[in-house]
Amino acid sequence: MSEPKPPTPTPGDTYKGWLFKWTNYIKGYQRRWFVLSNGLLSYYRSQAEMGHTCRGTINLATANIAVEDSCNFVISNGGAQTYHLKASSEVERQRWITALELAKAKAVHMQAESDDSGDECPAAPPSSGQGGGCRNLEIQSTLRTLGSKVEDLNTCNDLIVKHGSALQRSLSELEVLRVSGDVGDKMKQVTERATLFRITSNAMINACRDFLSLAQSHSKRWQKALHSERDQRIRLEETLEQLAKQHNHLERAFRGATVLPSSFSNPALGNKGGVSGKGDASDEDDDNEFFDAMEDPAEFITVPADPKYHRRSGSNASGFSCETGMDDQSVNFDELSLASNPESPQTLELEPVRQRRTRIPDKPNYYLNLWSIMKNCIGKELSKIPMPVNFNEPLSMLQRLSEDLEYYELLDKAAKCQSSLEQMCYVAAFTVSSYSTTVHRTGKPFNPLLGETFELDRLKDCGYRSLCEQVSHHPPAAAHHALSEKGWTLRQEITLASKFRGKYLSIMPLGSIQCLFDKSENHYSWKKVTTTVHNIIVGKLWIDQSGEIDVVNHKTGDRCHLKFAPYSYFSRDVPRKVTGVVTDKDGKAHYVLSGTWDEKMEFSRIMQSSKGENGTEGKQRTVYQTLKAKEIWKKNPLPEGAENMYFFSSLALTLNESEEGVAPTDSRRRPDQRMMEDGRWDEANAEKQKLEEKQRIVRREREREAVKAASTPEEAVTEDSINDSPLKTDGVETGTEASEVSDETDTEDSPPLTPVASPYGPSHVPFQSAHPDNYQAMWFDKFDDPASGETLHVYKGGYWEAKEQGSWDMCPEIF
Repeated sequence: MSEPKPPTPTPGDTYKGWLFKWTNYIKGYQRRWFVLSNGLLSYYRSQAEMGHTCRGTINLATANIAVEDSCNFVISNGGAQTYHLKASSEVERQRWITALELAKAKAVHMQAESDDSGDECPAAPPSSGQGGGCRNLEIQSTLRTLGSKVEDLNTCNDLIVKHGSALQRSLSELEVLRVSGDVGDKMKQVTERATLFRITSNAMINACRDFLSLAQSHSKRWQKALHSERDQRIRLEETLEQLAKQHNHLERAFRGATVLPSSFSNPALGNKGGVSGKGDASDEDDDNEFFDAMEDPAEFITVPADPKYHRRSGSNASGFSCETGMDDQSVNFDELSLASNPESPQTLELEPVRQRRTRIPDKPNYYLNLWSIMKNCIGKELSKIPMPVNFNEPLSMLQRLSEDLEYYELLDKAAKCQSSLEQMCYVAAFTVSSYSTTVHRTGKPFNPLLGETFELDRLKDCGYRSLCEQVSHHPPAAAHHALSEKGWTLRQEITLASKFRGKYLSIMPLGSIQCLFDKSENHYSWKKVTTTVHNIIVGKLWIDQSGEIDVVNHKTGDRCHLKFAPYSYFSRDVPRKVTGVVTDKDGKAHYVLSGTWDEKMEFSRIMQSSKGENGTEGKQRTVYQTLKAKEIWKKNPLPEGAENMYFFSSLALTLNESEEGVAPTDSRRRPDQRMMEDGRWDEANAEKQKLEEKQRIVRREREREAVKAASTPEEAVTEDSINDSPLKTDGVETGTEASEVSDETDTEDSPPLTPVASPYGPSHVPFQSAHPDNYQAMWFDKFDDPASGETLHVYKGGYWEAKEQGSWDMCPEIF
């Protein structure tokens, strides 16, 4: 939120601020202005409404406050009113929870005083150490009075029963005697009166028993309220004491201290007498997430952390900041206090975290004439036609592939799931999140050179690192391997096929993506959908995703079927809509996913399913009755000024940042890409052409050697003539309608965003070389996966060891 966060209130203060309140399934969460005062929580649409219109009020004295997750909480008063609220961050949510708990405790106390306002407080002072004080003595005195009265009632009860029985017995004996008629009538009257007396006495006895039962129930309720109030007061005192200590040490840390002082200790850990296993950094929650709320707030306090420092312990390290663009970071001080605990097995120290860049040079406003490019193609050899960097963005395809890890937190959460079906929901949300960065990214990335690599090392910041390599050139293919300390591995091999249709260009990723979890040994695989670039010739470029994805768990047989609805001007659905259903191996549906691939996804548990009416295609639709939807993924906001920086996300801005120690084949070292990022586009075009020609020569030499080694002399002559042909291209496969017709997939970038990629049109496919690349990847080996039946390149190891030793002699010189 843009508003400054108010400080944590003290009891009796009025607390105000913005929160998001759930309205309905159509509008979702809406921003509302909430005011907490005198034990009442009221909300308005805006601050201006406070003077005349209140949208709703809930009394905290009878309300129940429950925390759902890091930012969500619920306030309910037993069913009549329920507010589902969401704060902007976990820190802001904790402030509201603290204010609400204080206000609730005060409201309950005031209500109890108003109920017994006629009683006077005893003059005796409260005993030392007693939490109830005057109120406690008053309740105890009342209970003693009630007890004495109950004893009196029991005594009266015994006497009435005794004397009533004797009277009845005496009267019965008199009635047996046969006396005169007058005496008989008189005795009969006395008997009736005695009977009435006994009935009345019984009624009084029953009333006394009710009074006794009522007094006992009130006694239990008062005792429970007394203990609750005393425990809450003690808990709040401990919380305030801990906050004061943490505030003092934070001030010292902010002044430049690099190690926590030895005097810092956590009362919560001290009371426990030791350090639990949750103190290990490998078991903690994500550092760029907010932690779940604990039942006892005195043992868990979160405060904003200094992004300049992070913890590191042995081989396991994690930081406070990451490329998610989140401003409010939090740290668990129960774990952080281990740094000053002399009994801790490892010494945790604070060291500066590398500050990632948040800006790149603005994109130059170069005018591009399509006709000038087309006329320059006339009479030239196709493999010699360079595509200018004007159509590109200063990232390679390997870096774009690494951007899939922007929402790695979803896989971290999936690794902790006990249920494979719930884990499937997080994996499916991760597959959708990889498309969120494409909505405004109309520039094409640089096609990698053969052997080019890109490493993304976020082990200290986010707990994962990944490596990409261009493993094939004919057809072009990139392999990706990512490994996380949270217990998951992601590997994928992507090959792009494209079809140019005149008005739009379809890009179809081929290859499989797999995700493996260490703890559950679940093995997931899926493939990407088709990306379509519209308005190639006329109009503003825009991108759409369409198709279907089947995420399969090969261990359990669970499946999630995701459908990306293509955009239609006549459709009433939300643009960029994605729907999905999670089913088990028997086909029974358990979860429903819905949302958009550019904004957020939600999932709901299915309670009941039934067959509905036939749809537009004549198929019978299934209607699911679900619980309330819960948000599982939401897109991070773009950084300020993103429209001038190719619409890069916070993570994308750091991908091409110079970094020491990477391999000489890393995309960061590519000169033409670096020149384009700096705004020197003319120099970038010239350098790009040099790299393409160098790569073209290397590949032709490799093909000649492969032909001479594996073929007869006559066949070698034939292959040499093919390689020297002016119409030879390496970027097009026979029988496909490809827009990459020059040597694009080999050395230069193909122009998928322009209609000039193939002067021959889609039906004119140049001749293709008959021999493969005969290239062996440096860091990946081919692997036949028995679970999915796919053949893909899998990381074989050695890269990170070479980086630690600083030995890159085995790497080819490609730049």
